[in-house]
Amino acid sequence: MQLTTTTTPISFRPLFALPVIVAALGYFVDVYDLLLFNIVRVPSLKELGLSEADMSLIGGRILNFQQAGLLIGGIFWGILGDKRGRLSVLFGSIVTYSLANLACGFVHDPQHYAILRFVAGLGLAGELGAGITLVSEILPAHLRGYGSSLIASVGLLGAVVAYFTVSLFDWRTTYFIGGGLGLGLLVLRVSILESGMFKRVQSTHVKRGNFWALFKGRTQVLRYLRCMGIALPTYLVIGILATFGNEFGNALGLSETIQPGRCVMFTYVGTVIGDLASGILSQWLHSRRKAIGLMMGLTFVFVVVYLSGSITSASMFYAVCLAMGFGIGYIAMFLTITAESFGTNLRATATTSVANNVRATTLLTIPAFQAMKPVIGVLEAGAIVAFFCFALGIWSLATMEETYGKELDYSE
Repeated sequence: MQLTTTTTPISFRPLFALPVIVAALGYFVDVYDLLLFNIVRVPSLKELGLSEADMSLIGGRILNFQQAGLLIGGIFWGILGDKRGRLSVLFGSIVTYSLANLACGFVHDPQHYAILRFVAGLGLAGELGAGITLVSEILPAHLRGYGSSLIASVGLLGAVVAYFTVSLFDWRTTYFIGGGLGLGLLVLRVSILESGMFKRVQSTHVKRGNFWALFKGRTQVLRYLRCMGIALPTYLVIGILATFGNEFGNALGLSETIQPGRCVMFTYVGTVIGDLASGILSQWLHSRRKAIGLMMGLTFVFVVVYLSGSITSASMFYAVCLAMGFGIGYIAMFLTITAESFGTNLRATATTSVANNVRATTLLTIPAFQAMKPVIGVLEAGAIVAFFCFALGIWSLATMEETYGKELDYSE
């Protein structure tokens, strides 16, 4: 008698549950608001009366105010997410950054602009980490990779929409639209339930949300730093190569002026496609590390092309931005690894702070880039920053543990 075996088909229905959809839409608004300054930096500062040289220097300073807000907010919202729950972060952060973005539409001097971008960064710090943490805890292990890809792909379209919104409206109106979108999300957030894993650990005496517990021992510290390190190439591309694309275009001697907003838009179009690909790839390979390794390798190749001086036209320049964006399409994947690397009592603290620590690396990379470019040139300064980002990224990936399929219902 011949024996036959049957396998239960995988149901993708949990991917379309309300928490996943709302997390994806939340990240959409998060990216829209986060990248808006990158896109409107030149026109907004020009209207405020800044010269081209000041637009680069002061623009970088304002961006770093926003990144400082992300750095501080990442710690604050992460701790709150483990102490009070994932939903408390989703509500509090969205109110903060939505009101700050509405206020950005009324600024008339760089000083107030910088303060408001700091407050916006503070609020934006909570969105992605809390969303990934919540979705990682409610989805079954075999769907977490798909879930992260879905959130990232929908969310990163926010950058594309931001670019086209800027094309249709003046820069002040785009801030009003961003703030309005955020406040509109609050209606959907009301019907979301808290993570069951968090509720279980909440009923115990386990200490939750202790940020310093992440640095309690060498093993813990290295685990945390590796989660950050694998993501360094992503904000090299977003924070420097795309945001200051006009300066790289000038250094290449291109006849057509490169628009930073278009660089950001093309980079994020590529990232949307890359995030879909990396999630599917990690499921197919049954490995987060292998998927990220392949994506990081592609990023390295395209960054070399970008900085090599071989780009000869604006269309080729934007195509390389698209390709670099595809390569860094593991943004949600590195956060999924972070969520899978820590127990429920520290998961939001780790994931949210790592997300924003990586964003805030521009506090170091932008000043380093700006300090070196008058001495050695724009392309060379970019190459040196890129070398350190990739060196740390490769070391982190090579030495971290695999988290694919890991059971998450545990405490540290």
